[in-house]
Amino acid sequence: MSLQNKYQEIINAATVGGVANLQVREQDGVLYIDGEAPNGAVKDMLWSTYDKIDPNYLSGDLVMNVNVIQSAPVTMAKVTTEKSNLNIRKGPGTDQPIVGKAARHEIVTVISQSSEQWWLIRSVDGEEGYAYAKYLTPEAN
Repeated sequence: MSLQNKYQEIINAATVGGVANLQVREQDGVLYIDGEAPNGAVKDMLWSTYDKIDPNYLSGDLVMNVNVIQSAPVTMAKVTTEKSNLNIRKGPGTDQPIVGKAARHEIVTVISQSSEQWWLIRSVDGEEGYAYAKYLTPEAN
């Protein structure tokens, strides 16, 4: 089974979800899916589909580089860690690679409250990924 066949449900979901500039390529035994999601809900849905196909993302044969367009509706939150920076991860889970960090007390953009545990955020440096919701406090508008 080719990787495109294995992950066809994610590719289809990206197309139906309106992911712009969608690019799918296979290289060295890894499938890369790139593009821009119209909102956080679409990105969350792609990760949910990925988890259904490959529970806990253990295969390591898919790299999803789908970010949410900058103009999507958002809210703000304050990083409320006790002492350290907050890790921003590629996907929702501690097993996902760290793509950036948000400083303690930094105000970040909440793109989507993906679940009770993981929120999709963007730091002031533009790093987008999932952070543990326990360390985020929504800001009053």
